[in-house]
Amino acid sequence: MRTIKRDLTALENSGAPVWSRPGPGGGYGLAARATLPPVTLTPSQAVALLAAVSAAPDAPFADLASAGVRKILDVLDPRTRAKVDQLAGRVWVSTPPTPARRVRSALEEATVEQRVVRIRYTSREGSSTTRDVEPVTFAYVNGCWHLVGWCRLRGAMRWFLVSRIEHAHVTKTPCGGHDIHELGVPPATARPVHSEIGAPREE
Repeated sequence: MRTIKRDLTALENSGAPVWSRPGPGGGYGLAARATLPPVTLTPSQAVALLAAVSAAPDAPFADLASAGVRKILDVLDPRTRAKVDQLAGRVWVSTPPTPARRVRSALEEATVEQRVVRIRYTSREGSSTTRDVEPVTFAYVNGCWHLVGWCRLRGAMRWFLVSRIEHAHVTKTPCGGHDIHELGVPPATARPVHSEIGAPREE
């Protein structure tokens, strides 16, 4: 009961319209059509998000990340937004060249939907091949993004530099169930992206 009261107090202090109904069948709830107050950011937090998405335009889902940041900026109060714009002008980033958006979008879609993606890939020696790949993961290693997946041409896991993928087309063929555990031990400095930013890498 103490925990419930604490949670109710927190909701009321946040401005949420909480109602209560005594007796049998009663309880607590939020008023119909009520919405919780938007999450607010400090100017520094907002600029940190801007810097992160600006510095990594070649990252998987970078376009969606940029759209998410724009949504956050659009709901900031005018005073905070003005401070964000002022502070953002003091942060410079050098952006790497990015693969064509159509290539990145196809790789992202294939990974999310777990469908085979057909790519035209140029090797280090300059030869070009067409591969059907079952995407397993994206990996950022040695300053470059890779698509890692099961190559049906080679019958094995392969790492493909995204910057060398000239064309990508999502097929209707579902992936065969290969997962990240088939990749073996990841590089010592690598770790999965966590929903908890800054979460330590599991040993």
